[in-house]
Amino acid sequence: MDYGHLIEEKIKQSMKNGDFDNLPGKGKPLPKDEFAHLPPELRNSYRILKNANMLPEEMILKKEMVEIEDLLAGITDPQLSAHYKKEWKEKKLRFDMMMEKRKLDQSGAFKQYQSKINRRFGF
Repeated sequence: MDYGHLIEEKIKQSMKNGDFDNLPGKGKPLPKDEFAHLPPELRNSYRILKNANMLPEEMILKKEMVEIEDLLAGITDPQLSAHYKKEWKEKKLRFDMMMEKRKLDQSGAFKQYQSKINRRFGF
């Protein structure tokens, strides 16, 4: 079934009724897409993940690395410090391998996005 004709008729009827006259932002430009710097094939995926309050795996690893760095700054026990340094190195290695596998480090869009992420995490 083709619903396009039915939908168009409903829209025309709503326009006649003035249902679209008082919409917020009417007459203003659309807001900038926060994912405009990503490659088109990744935009919808990142938007869906963001709306679901989910992070991509590489962002989870980055976040964990930052948390470990914060812990290391306050640790005075050498054994505990060595444990967390080892854990950080493992996460860093996993992150680097993931980035190489995805070849995102060769993407100009990812480099721009990565700098924004690094600033947000305080790098």
